[in-house]
Amino acid sequence: MKKTFIFLAILAGMLVSELRSHAIEPTGTYIFAEKDSSTLMLDYYDAAPGSKTTIDGKQKPAIIFVFGGGFFTGSRNDKSFDRWFTHLTNDGFKVFSIDYRLGLKGVTKMGVAQRDLLEKAVQMAVEDLFSATAFICENAAEFGVDPANIVTSGSSAGAITIMQAEWERANSHPAAAVLPEGFKYAGVMSFSGAVYSKEGKVKYKQEPAPTFMFHGMDDRIVTYNQIWFFNIRFAGSNIVEKTFRKMNYNHRIYRYKGHGHEVSMYMEKAYDEEMAFIYTNVMKGKKANVDAVINDNEPAPSWGAGSQKKLYASQK
Repeated sequence: MKKTFIFLAILAGMLVSELRSHAIEPTGTYIFAEKDSSTLMLDYYDAAPGSKTTIDGKQKPAIIFVFGGGFFTGSRNDKSFDRWFTHLTNDGFKVFSIDYRLGLKGVTKMGVAQRDLLEKAVQMAVEDLFSATAFICENAAEFGVDPANIVTSGSSAGAITIMQAEWERANSHPAAAVLPEGFKYAGVMSFSGAVYSKEGKVKYKQEPAPTFMFHGMDDRIVTYNQIWFFNIRFAGSNIVEKTFRKMNYNHRIYRYKGHGHEVSMYMEKAYDEEMAFIYTNVMKGKKANVDAVINDNEPAPSWGAGSQKKLYASQK
């Protein structure tokens, strides 16, 4: 019994040490906008001291992260992101984790009849992402970033936000006017994202940024396929990728067979794939397009699925 107790004590100590080794605090926190009586802030995490910030003389991109939570909950500084942020900063990346207004906060039901509420919530988040991007560009010298070298990333509602933002930017929607003239994201990394279109099929007037999509093929929260109502489309990764493939846009898609919305929290698990995308598709600009179906029978990680509510009950 004594040996068992000692072993458990050592194991507990190792676990605590592991958690502490991945704890991370922002280098600084900044207000980037005031909207609807909301103070919107971003946390900035500088690259770790001594980390390699360049490859072949080229600076690694800064990464903007948009959290998930169904547009009704979540926060930029949720500790579940710490391990991923630590990996990124240790590898020489600068990270910005941003606020956005939660447009569905207090909404108890979401379906086709409430599509206007969803549209408004998505648009609010997109506008806030654009405001945060403009703030980072305006203060690029202070942060030590290149405005032409910014990658957006997002989980769940955050993934919808970044996919929607790039679609609106590429199609010159009015909300994108706040961005610097000629601005384009260097890349987009979506974990269970989608695009909301009132213009029928998802199309791009300008070629979108290189895009990385991770999605569970059995996702019942953010559709992997699409939901439509007349000319309104809510197109998941599978549908968006068809447009990218048809137009030969720079992209990678990883389809998790037998997995659902837990894939939205696979940022750390997919780290090697992210780095391959950033180094090859983004930094080198190569159209090294990938379409992979992943048969992963590992149990889904504990990511707080009980706190999510299913926003989209029907899929086609």
